[in-house]
Amino acid sequence: MAQTDHQTMRRVLRREIAGTIGLLTDEQDFRAMRRYRSFTFDDHATYLRQVEALLRTRAAQGGHTTVALFDPQEYADYCADIGLDPDKASSRTRFTAELAALGPALPYDGQPLTELLPALIDEAVRQATWEYASTLLSRLGACASCGEDLGRAALNRASDVVARILDTAPPGHHHLVCSVSSTPEPLFAVLHADQNRTGELELDQAESLEFTTVLALGLATHTPGGLVMRTTAHGTADQIYGWRLRGDGLEPLTAGEVFDAYCTDAESGDLISPESNVDYREPPDLGGNGAATAHRH
Repeated sequence: MAQTDHQTMRRVLRREIAGTIGLLTDEQDFRAMRRYRSFTFDDHATYLRQVEALLRTRAAQGGHTTVALFDPQEYADYCADIGLDPDKASSRTRFTAELAALGPALPYDGQPLTELLPALIDEAVRQATWEYASTLLSRLGACASCGEDLGRAALNRASDVVARILDTAPPGHHHLVCSVSSTPEPLFAVLHADQNRTGELELDQAESLEFTTVLALGLATHTPGGLVMRTTAHGTADQIYGWRLRGDGLEPLTAGEVFDAYCTDAESGDLISPESNVDYREPPDLGGNGAATAHRH
């Protein structure tokens, strides 16, 4: 009887343990891990099927699992830095546990792996974009005249601009895209804003931070770029408008410029048929050309 009670308690406790799986999302990363004898999988497709089966089993048992992006090079560097043998499962487990706290990770909610994989990769791209933009902002240093931190000032200015864009937006679901012509590759950030039942806007904090940081970098460095917003509301045409980054502010795009941007293929330059039930228009006035809080002397 006592043994049965102990087994029952252990099953209950097992459901209280949160787990993390480090996922190898592509063939190249999978091949890199096969150099370790303790990594016994031979085929990436089989590996993914087994991971999905494990995730489903844990979910059926009431367990919570976080799926983290496993990067073989980061793993090798991690083991070298702290003196772990990379050819041990315990080393992979330790690295994966830290990924849950620091690296790109998503909770498993029962979705197919075909949906989870691209979402996890998108999360990794978002985190890398934010880290890169944040690093560049931090390198701007202080203003030579007043000593103000230029990166922090740009973040405050970008936050103010985003707030005014959302405050002046029509009701509905908002999809914002910001692009900055950074080197070596352009930076892109996306922000979604939805109205709740009380009419207040709800934002994903991670998305908001990334979006604001990319916009701040463009404003602080006077780098060419653009910001476009699409608003969707029931019973009305979608509204699309935007701005170009000009100096340390935003310059409104005309309705024709927005139309041309949406109806031209970015790679080939060929014309694309305009979408139906879409209103390409000029943006509302933000006040101060979107740069009312710019760093000035």
